[in-house]
Amino acid sequence: MAASELYTKFARVWIPDPEEVWKSAELLKDYKPGDKVLLLHLEEGKDLEYRLDPKTKELPHLRNPDILVGENDLTALSYLHEPAVLHNLRVRFIDSKLIYTYCGIVLVAINPYEQLPIYGEDIINAYSGQNMGDMDPHIFAVAEEAYKQMARDERNQSIIVSGESGAGKTVSAKYAMRYFATVSGSASEANVEEKVLASNPIMESIGNAKTTRNDNSSRFGKYIEIGFDKRYRIIGANMRTYLLEKSRVVFQAEEERNYHIFYQLCASAKLPEFKMLRLGNADNFHYTKQGGSPVIEGVDDTKEMAHTRQACTLLGISESYQMGIFRILAGILHLGNVAFTSRDSDSCTIPPKHEPLSIFSDLMGVDYEEMCHWLCHRKLATATETYIKPISKLQATNARDALAKHIYAKLFNWIVDHVNQALHSAVKQHSFIGVLDIYGFETFEINSFEQFCINYANEKLQQQFNMHVFKLEQEEYMKEQIPWTLIDFYDNQPCINLIESKLGILDLLDEECKMPKGTDDTWAQKLYNTHLNKCALFEKPRLSNKAFIIQHFADKVEYQCEGFLEKNKDTVFEEQIKVLKSSKFKMLPELFQDDEKAISPTSATSSGRMPLSRTPAKPTKGRPGQTAKEHKKTVGHQFRNSLHLLMETLNATTPHYVRCIKPNDFKFPFTFDEKRAVQQLRACGVLETIRISAAGFPSRWTYQEFFSRYRVLMKQKDVLSDRKQTCKNVLEKLILDKDKYQFGKTKIFFRAGQVAYLEKLRADKLRAACIRIQKTIRGWLLRKKYLRMRKAAITVQRYVRGYQARCYAKFLRRTKAATIIQKYWRMYIVRRKYKIRRTATIVLQSYLRGYLARNRYRKMLREHKAVIIQKWVRGWLARTGYKRSMHAIIYLQCCFRRMMAKRELKKLKIEARSVERYKKLHIGMENKIMQLQRKVDEQNKDYKCLMEKLTTLEGIYNSETEKLRSDLERLQLSEEEAKVATGRVLSLQEEIAKLRKDLEQTQSEKKSIEERADKYKQETEQLVSNLKEENTLLKQEKEALNHLIVEQAKEMTETMEKKLVEETKQLELDLNDERLRYQNLLNEFSRLEERYDDLKEEMTLMVNVPKPGHKRTDSTHSSNESEYTFSSEIAETEDMPLRTEEPSEKKVPLDMSLFLKLQKRVTELEQEKQVMQDELDRKEEQVLRSKAKEEERPQIRGAELEYESLKRQELESENKKLKNELNELRKALSEKSAPEVTAPGAPAYRVLMEQLTSVSEELDVRKEEVLILRSQLVSQKEAIQHKNTMTDSTILLEDVQKMKDKGEIAQAYIGLKETNRLLESQLQSQKRSHENEAEALRGEIQSLKEENNRQQQLLAQNLQLPPEARIEASLQHEITRLTNENLYFEELYADDPKKYQSYRISLYKRMIDLMEQLEKQDKTVRKLKKQLKVFAKKIGELEVGQMENISPGQIIDEPIRPVNIPRKEKDFQGMLEYKKEDEQKLVKNLILELKPRGVAVNLIPGLPAYILFMCVRHADYLNDDQKVRSLLTSTINSIKKVLKKRGDDFETVSFWLSNTCRFLHCLKQYSGEEGFMKHNTSRQNEHCLTNFDLAEYRQVLSDLAIQIYQQLVRVLENILQPMIVSGMLEHETIQGVSGVKPTGLRKRTSSIADEGTYTLDSILRQLNSFHSVMCQHGMDPELIKQVVKQMFYIVGAITLNNLLLRKDMCSWSKGMQIRYNVSQLEEWLRDKNLMNSGAKETLEPLIQAAQLLQVKKKTDDDAEAICSMCSALTTAQIVKVLNLYTPVNEFEERVSVSFIRTIQMRLRDRKDSPQLLMDAKHIFPVTFPFNPSSLALETIQIPASLGLGFISRV
Repeated sequence: MAASELYTKFARVWIPDPEEVWKSAELLKDYKPGDKVLLLHLEEGKDLEYRLDPKTKELPHLRNPDILVGENDLTALSYLHEPAVLHNLRVRFIDSKLIYTYCGIVLVAINPYEQLPIYGEDIINAYSGQNMGDMDPHIFAVAEEAYKQMARDERNQSIIVSGESGAGKTVSAKYAMRYFATVSGSASEANVEEKVLASNPIMESIGNAKTTRNDNSSRFGKYIEIGFDKRYRIIGANMRTYLLEKSRVVFQAEEERNYHIFYQLCASAKLPEFKMLRLGNADNFHYTKQGGSPVIEGVDDTKEMAHTRQACTLLGISESYQMGIFRILAGILHLGNVAFTSRDSDSCTIPPKHEPLSIFSDLMGVDYEEMCHWLCHRKLATATETYIKPISKLQATNARDALAKHIYAKLFNWIVDHVNQALHSAVKQHSFIGVLDIYGFETFEINSFEQFCINYANEKLQQQFNMHVFKLEQEEYMKEQIPWTLIDFYDNQPCINLIESKLGILDLLDEECKMPKGTDDTWAQKLYNTHLNKCALFEKPRLSNKAFIIQHFADKVEYQCEGFLEKNKDTVFEEQIKVLKSSKFKMLPELFQDDEKAISPTSATSSGRMPLSRTPAKPTKGRPGQTAKEHKKTVGHQFRNSLHLLMETLNATTPHYVRCIKPNDFKFPFTFDEKRAVQQLRACGVLETIRISAAGFPSRWTYQEFFSRYRVLMKQKDVLSDRKQTCKNVLEKLILDKDKYQFGKTKIFFRAGQVAYLEKLRADKLRAACIRIQKTIRGWLLRKKYLRMRKAAITVQRYVRGYQARCYAKFLRRTKAATIIQKYWRMYIVRRKYKIRRTATIVLQSYLRGYLARNRYRKMLREHKAVIIQKWVRGWLARTGYKRSMHAIIYLQCCFRRMMAKRELKKLKIEARSVERYKKLHIGMENKIMQLQRKVDEQNKDYKCLMEKLTTLEGIYNSETEKLRSDLERLQLSEEEAKVATGRVLSLQEEIAKLRKDLEQTQSEKKSIEERADKYKQETEQLVSNLKEENTLLKQEKEALNHLIVEQAKEMTETMEKKLVEETKQLELDLNDERLRYQNLLNEFSRLEERYDDLKEEMTLMVNVPKPGHKRTDSTHSSNESEYTFSSEIAETEDMPLRTEEPSEKKVPLDMSLFLKLQKRVTELEQEKQVMQDELDRKEEQVLRSKAKEEERPQIRGAELEYESLKRQELESENKKLKNELNELRKALSEKSAPEVTAPGAPAYRVLMEQLTSVSEELDVRKEEVLILRSQLVSQKEAIQHKNTMTDSTILLEDVQKMKDKGEIAQAYIGLKETNRLLESQLQSQKRSHENEAEALRGEIQSLKEENNRQQQLLAQNLQLPPEARIEASLQHEITRLTNENLYFEELYADDPKKYQSYRISLYKRMIDLMEQLEKQDKTVRKLKKQLKVFAKKIGELEVGQMENISPGQIIDEPIRPVNIPRKEKDFQGMLEYKKEDEQKLVKNLILELKPRGVAVNLIPGLPAYILFMCVRHADYLNDDQKVRSLLTSTINSIKKVLKKRGDDFETVSFWLSNTCRFLHCLKQYSGEEGFMKHNTSRQNEHCLTNFDLAEYRQVLSDLAIQIYQQLVRVLENILQPMIVSGMLEHETIQGVSGVKPTGLRKRTSSIADEGTYTLDSILRQLNSFHSVMCQHGMDPELIKQVVKQMFYIVGAITLNNLLLRKDMCSWSKGMQIRYNVSQLEEWLRDKNLMNSGAKETLEPLIQAAQLLQVKKKTDDDAEAICSMCSALTTAQIVKVLNLYTPVNEFEERVSVSFIRTIQMRLRDRKDSPQLLMDAKHIFPVTFPFNPSSLALETIQIPASLGLGFISRV
């Protein structure tokens, strides 16, 4: 496809712009060949007509798609040209804050002018071991590539760092050296890597200065060779320097400074040790005040001075030499203040007693007068005479400055030499990596000799760079076997020839310097005559005859000839140097010793730069006159030689290029100036690399990547099984011009722009597919919409028609209803009229009839009322008389009662006043209320009494009235008869009137009393109500106070609980931190001890010649290879052989002093460790006690005691027999001592054999009989216990007890008989007394018979069993019987607890007695058995000796007597016995040579630990402390040896971690401490240690377990690390989700060959393998959980770290892949029941990072959601992921810069670590929870496969 076809409408291009260099635009219409104008639309919205060049007709550069912007490698861009490179760098630098970018083999580093957190040790660890193309660009990636290529190819490497001043060269070189120091370590304890890094502060202080472009500009070039040994560890370094700018010592431009060391000295002038230097402020010295900027913002010169002195000390420069250096530097400052006065035009003088010169002379130790003389004079020597000539003031000033420069240059050389001596190593250097930090191309307004040398060096470096790039391209094409066409590239050899060839610029300059009257002008004329118009690269300025122009590879540079000759000669007066050489200050003459040498390590140039020639490794023997000749070489000649040596070194190494770019001239952070950047890109060769790449086939794809990306362009029939052939077929159809691509062995090579064309085809195909999908979906949506509308219309019609029908039906119903309503309404009206008429008629009739009736009624009523009036008048007259009499009576009563009421009222008033007083005093409020209430009650009672009295009076009154009425009637009746008694009636009437008056008075008094009572009652009620209100208020206040107190108490309780919880959590965190710190210190201690052992081994092997070979090991691996031996008091005897080697070690005092310091530190750490361990033990004991309180102690069962009693009975019987037998043996052996006595057939021998035979036979018979009888007794006893009415069981128990006490068979038989007889008699009595239960008893008897038969069958079965099994069966029956008996007694005494308790107490006492007797018997039996074994051994020895003396014939004649083999003892004590001399054999077979796999598969887990503990138990039983110490020490040291030898084998480390923990648990379980014994059985408690407390060894074993655990973590990390990135990130678990990058990523050169791709299944299989191995080894479940948690943390940390350092992995599809992979890991945890191990939580940062890749990232709501979601990620990590987010397809969008700023603003208050990466090396603190074993030690069998036949069970 032609390139012009890509210029279609909407295509984006780059056009030149004077301000922005390149500007982006968009085509408004397609380009057609022949068009002279392009219609463009600029980004700012303007339209432009871009005219093409009519001559070249070159089209503007096409712009890469947005999806390619921000690529890690510039050569991976589809269009390779200057604007694409510039734009890509700008986007990465400004938008993504990425300062590193690859450009082929070059790393482009842009100075951010800001500290970035990307250089920590975590970043170094992340890049260590990674391929260069797998991680984001970084200086560490280049350093790692150099390191790996050195190890792989065994070829020296170089890192060439170049750039302008202020571009960051020194910092980049410094970080590269830090990387080597960190990843490689050092080969000795001299800490060479620290010394290498310590050289930086020194060199910066004496070689760096502030310039207008850089605050810390290196004013010299340096090449540091970092040496490595065969194991690729740093052993030393060497530094070569170039072009020191000496002129800065005497002159600084505006806003610049002198070298830092001068200002550091002035800032530290007040220090006591610097008083003698007589310094002051920097403004007081001429050499430090010229720039006018003595202070650098943010830099403390005092602190920098301290760092410089500290670095000097570390590099071995003593304090005296340091003070000497400072004296010389101070002398230079004072020399600059020396002033001259002119006497005439040709001479000058120095004022007398000139203070600056006096101070200079004192500091330098020279004569004042002599120095004063030669500063103003010079010596001229001719062939015959010598003249002393005065010099002018200007010449004297120049001579003074030249002297100062010369002294500083010599001091600089001296310091460099001493630094090299400190970095030199006696070990032979195997390889090296050189770091070159040198100026980049320079061009200023005025360019002199300095710029000429710098640009000359850059020409040489650029030539080497071009050749290397060309070579790599050629190698790539040849490797892929594609046709190779010569690529034209810029060759700057003509420019180099112009400078260095014969009659070149340098040659002519040296020639002119030799001329007596040579000047700059004559030299310029020679240049014009020689090169002008003859060399195209040499030009002459139009307006100058003292300058020349050279066309360099980067740009044209005009050089001013003035000063070239003087700077090239480097003139210093010899007399001044002689004065300094005669100094009394010893250090000063040392600086000038190298003047007499042939080639000095460094040589000075007055031009301001100092080249350093390389000193040959082997000095050559020169002629005597060679020295003076070499010394006369010019600066240019020396620099040319040094440069040639440097190029030879670089050509002999593999170079790696770092090009530093300065983004702006104002030191603004993250500000990009396109003009300055383009200038530097052109000058540093980056664009040349792009041009060379673009000239060939820049885009390169593997066949699989091409197939995966462009599968959409293929048809199904085009897809073949052979991916290579498929790609070929497709490309032939897509790209017709075969020159645009080439097929290699593994890759497809494309010309520039072809990938963009394929991307266009792919985008068109996808766009067409999208249109088809959209068309189909839109048609489907419209069809769905039409169907919905049609359905809706039908529904509407249905409802409308239904509505209309309903309306018509309603109309019909209403019409019918209206007719009915009319009918009924008319009927109603007619009926109502009828009713009205009828009602009116009836009303008229009623009124008429009523009128007549009323008239008649009125008449009758008048008559009736007249009669009533007469009646009432007569009655009134009678009542009136009666009332008058009653009123008089009541009045009298009222008067009397009034008098009594007044008295009562007076009392009440007195009481009322007393109540008021109490109320005022507020005393006894409640009592007063009660009194008032009581008074009110009393008054109520009085009131009731009064009411009752009034009622009584009324009753009396009524009765009297009735009487009076009756009397009145009687009188009226007898009025006629009592006319005589008229006077009496009158008197009675008077009395009645009086009574009426009294009654009225009494009533009035009553009313007044009632009013007063009511008033008093109201007042009392008011008072009571007030008091109640006050009481209510008080109660409310009380309740409020109580409520407040309760709330406060609740709040305080909650607060205290929260504080308690927080303090508990904090204590737990502190405990974990302290545990982690302790374990880290323990790890460091073990590493230091291993290092010490390695040093001892190296000291012993230094005389041996190392074998040739090559093997690279990681620093972490090498530090863990040495053996860690346990150092304690008990190891003193074993360490004696090692102490013999100490005299040889004393030859290295530095190592020994370091070791002593470390040993002291280790002692302190051990003390801290002990304190922490005590605290841990205390915590564990508290936990154990809390758990122990929750559990019930097991009750001792009666069956166990009975079992012990049976055992004791057997032992007693055996004891008696053994005593008798031993007595007979003693008698038989003591009769005679002759050999024939003990011979076979002798009496003693026969007696012995008979006794042994009889003993064994009788013992077997007695055991069998006893067991038979006991089994019968058990069966009978169990039958008896089924009946509650049987005879008292105490009789049977007594019989059984008698049998146990006497142990005689006859008694047991008699007891059985008596039991049977009692049973029969009981049955008969029951039959007689209970005849009704006969059938039931028969059934019982039948069941007893069946039980008896069953017992007999069991007895028969027992008899068929072997003796040991028979005993066990009988004991089982006995236990069952005793258990039933115990239960029987519990039921028997259930109603009487006291009896049952007394029974239990007696039973316990009996048990205790039996136990004591049993122990005594056991001891006696063991003692007798040992004696028996001794006697049997003696007899055996005698028998063997006798047999040797018997002839064969005698042997045949002698009858052979059968020998009974004694039965193997079964009752073991769980101990193993071994001899002291077999200890090493035991350790060797059990630890050193044991294969974990066989033990794990075939034997019980933890068997070695059990065996070792059983051996320790036996040593404890013997009370042999030496044996215990020796065994434990040997065990610990042997485990360490095994782990050192096979420490990289996971199975071995896991096996010994499990066994060490089991050994530790055994020491705890059987220690005898209550906290560890609660889970033990009684038998296990008997096995506890009795003589020694091994708590200290438990601590040692705990430390050893911690070390093994840490080693296990390192092993599994080394196994998992290669799998994690490939399996979790790179492999596509969900096929087709992750798309390949559309640029055909050009991978970096891989340092390691492809070893296969790991998948997630590989990780899961490895996790399964780890888990199964740990389970097979019997590792504690809690420990397995901790290991799994650590594994998952490693997986999550490494995955996240790589994600944060890999831009190509930060995409939406990769987030989906990660989440799927994490879900698979969680599923694995669920399958293994490990979800509660805390492993899932360690993956939370990775899960949130994956979610962050997938969530929407546009609006503020999205930002808020991200901030709340990513709680486990730090702010730096969130921002980094957002910056790295890269769309894989064009349909995705990048994260905008404004959104990232929003996230940063929202997270600014979050307090988290600024660290970017997770610490993948972090190891969680491990704990070993106590896990007792239920395995009985006496049951452990020792397999023969272990080879431990020399130990025996006890």
